[in-house]
Amino acid sequence: MEKVRARLKIYGRVQGVGYRWSMQREARKLGVSGWVRNLPDGTVEAVVEGDRERVEALIGWAHQGPIMARVTKVEVKWEEPQGERGFRVTH
Repeated sequence: MEKVRARLKIYGRVQGVGYRWSMQREARKLGVSGWVRNLPDGTVEAVVEGDRERVEALIGWAHQGPIMARVTKVEVKWEEPQGERGFRVTH
């Protein structure tokens, strides 16, 4: 399986709606690694590593997010894998 790393920037109503914690739960369910955090501009940033199929599944989830979120855009930048372990919410 091909290992990949994606950096996501998620726009919309994505802070204060449980987005980060929901993404952590989904990432762990999919078995991908990385982290997610709120940014001062009101967006959410995430880095996701793992098998391409699983990373793409989390990217698909990111377009919807949890029930209270209203995602308007997800930017994805592909990077070289760095060997992330686990998935955490950071600040």
